[in-house]
Amino acid sequence: MEFMKSLNFLGFGILIFIVFIIAAAIRIVKQYERAIVFRLGKFICTKGPGLIFIIPIIDRALKVDIRVNSIDVPRQETITKDNVSVIVDAVVYYKVENPEKAIIEVKNSIEATFLIAQTTLRSVIGQTELDGLLSQRDEINKNLREIIDKHTTPWGIKVITVEIKELALPEEMKRAMARQAESERERRAKIINAEGEYQAAEKLRQAAEIMSKEPITVQLRYLQTLSEISVDKSSTIIFPVPIDLISNILKKADEKK
Repeated sequence: MEFMKSLNFLGFGILIFIVFIIAAAIRIVKQYERAIVFRLGKFICTKGPGLIFIIPIIDRALKVDIRVNSIDVPRQETITKDNVSVIVDAVVYYKVENPEKAIIEVKNSIEATFLIAQTTLRSVIGQTELDGLLSQRDEINKNLREIIDKHTTPWGIKVITVEIKELALPEEMKRAMARQAESERERRAKIINAEGEYQAAEKLRQAAEIMSKEPITVQLRYLQTLSEISVDKSSTIIFPVPIDLISNILKKADEKK
């Protein structure tokens, strides 16, 4: 009886051990993950998604997220090429294209990408003048993406896009830019006004040429002006009448006699 009890206890222990081994050998890898499997410390393969099996104790599986992730580059003060102090922040979108390299080639891929993005942002801003920073935002974002992606590609990380979120200027620079914009608007207004005067003078010159060829148009113009100002009856208007207009009227009156 004692032997049978010992045998049953041993069998129960073996059964528990087998269940433990099976549980330790089974891994479930989600659709957006990949498992990097090391055997005795050496990389052997990449598995997933779905149900995978490893050798307990001997194998080790590290999961890597291959979805698109984002990194916020915090606000930092830097100086542009023309010595203007600005405060900028950015966001970096990336994804792991090679899970094997993301584990083997770099200790912490997220931290490394963050540091590269931070230093690259300061470097690119330092090589750009303020006017270019304000007017060529797309070009700067493209330049940032290319530089960061160049550094992260050996780590199996693909940088999708980089966007500068906010650009803060000192108050004195904002006031200077406001004065510049106001001066620019005044300059454009003066140019438009001068162009209008020029066009008006040109039209008057053309009208004068036409009137010089047909003297009767001058008389018609005088009569039209008299009709326009006669609407206002609150004041007395002295209107000069050309002598040739009177002479023509007198001449026609003499002919009728």
